[in-house]
Amino acid sequence: MMKENDYPVFTEEMKKTHTILLPVMLPVHFKLMCKILHQYGYKAEMLENDGPEVIEEGLRYVHNDTCYPALLVIGQFINALKSGKYNPDTTALMITQTGGGCRASNYIFLLRKALKRSGFSQVPVISLNIAGLESAPGFKLTGSMLLKLVYAAVAGDFLMHISNQCRPYELTAGATDAVVEKWNQILLDRWDGKKVVSYRYLKKCYKDMLKDFDAIPKTTEKKPRVGIVGEIYVKYSPMGNNHLEDFLLSEGMEVVLFGLLDFCQYCLCNASITHKLYGGGFLSSLGGLFGYHMVLRIQRDMRRAINRHGVFWAPNDFNDTLKLAERYIGKGVKMGEGWLLTVEMAELIEKGVNNVVITQPFGCLPNHIVGKGMMNTIKAHHPEANLVAIDYDPGASAVNQQNRLKLMLANIRQEMQAPAKENAQQQNMPPLPTAELS
Repeated sequence: MMKENDYPVFTEEMKKTHTILLPVMLPVHFKLMCKILHQYGYKAEMLENDGPEVIEEGLRYVHNDTCYPALLVIGQFINALKSGKYNPDTTALMITQTGGGCRASNYIFLLRKALKRSGFSQVPVISLNIAGLESAPGFKLTGSMLLKLVYAAVAGDFLMHISNQCRPYELTAGATDAVVEKWNQILLDRWDGKKVVSYRYLKKCYKDMLKDFDAIPKTTEKKPRVGIVGEIYVKYSPMGNNHLEDFLLSEGMEVVLFGLLDFCQYCLCNASITHKLYGGGFLSSLGGLFGYHMVLRIQRDMRRAINRHGVFWAPNDFNDTLKLAERYIGKGVKMGEGWLLTVEMAELIEKGVNNVVITQPFGCLPNHIVGKGMMNTIKAHHPEANLVAIDYDPGASAVNQQNRLKLMLANIRQEMQAPAKENAQQQNMPPLPTAELS
């Protein structure tokens, strides 16, 4: 079926025949989200292809000045279609549209153009959005599905947050990943077929999840913590940031990442901010506030479970994040990651994570303004901050990126050695001379 603008539309008949491919950003989160799509009768699969060939495909069909995440996502789709694993006549693609000022809302048009140029013009593209930008007869994002996708996001955030506190300290390599996979599979099995995705069940799992992570044999050594902030795709996607987390782990660091729910809450509360500052619609503001408080309550359940367990530290309450923004940046700055990116840097430093990597696609103007552009402001409030901004694009050398990271890591190690040297000097100092009594 074709529209006037000559691109295929995902029809109700295609729901029975087509496999929907999703690009990977957060592997654990997206696997759970795929399972929820299965519950609603869709055949969905998360792509896992990675490597230079993905970048090459993106460069072949997307201009190299285009946002790097767009190039990677489109390259991953084209590479998968060319692999022979999928029949293009029974395959569809899904991509998100935020509806904001970021170029991400236009990826879908770049993707359709790339499909046409690469010989896959028959492949329909589905827009996943809540802004009413595009619709397809064969795909319906219902309220119940959206709620279950939020459940998948909180489960993914929980596993990511706790595993990041275990992985650097495990005595047996792979022990943490095994626990993540165990619970990922438990949730996938529970949510299989037509079983109800019960949030009550997920809340009951928190205690057992924490027990399993706590039981992993760990070293008592305390390692330096490094936070990662930035553009959402490059921040989370191993392919987007050249496997940044693996590199930091190999250098003896503990990685700290804020969850996907924080970005969801940021987007939801922005509706009321738009209404207040720019005169946006009242109903969308009201809907955003309702969604915000619902997600906030869900996140607080997760925080409460972690705090009760008492071993791991819990993520911040997003209401505190909102208050913190007032000290650093106006909330009207909301293109792309907007004020959230700046506040995430401040939050990390106030939690004692003084070392922060700012990941940004080269040429992403909103990200550079609220990321690299706010470094001096952050340092003015926190002179102890050790910040480094890393650009990612198809022409960037992984060696150069790692060299810049190693400069930051060298500063970390120097700071760690300073107290030890001072103590050693004090211990080796000769005793103070005593005055002789005449």
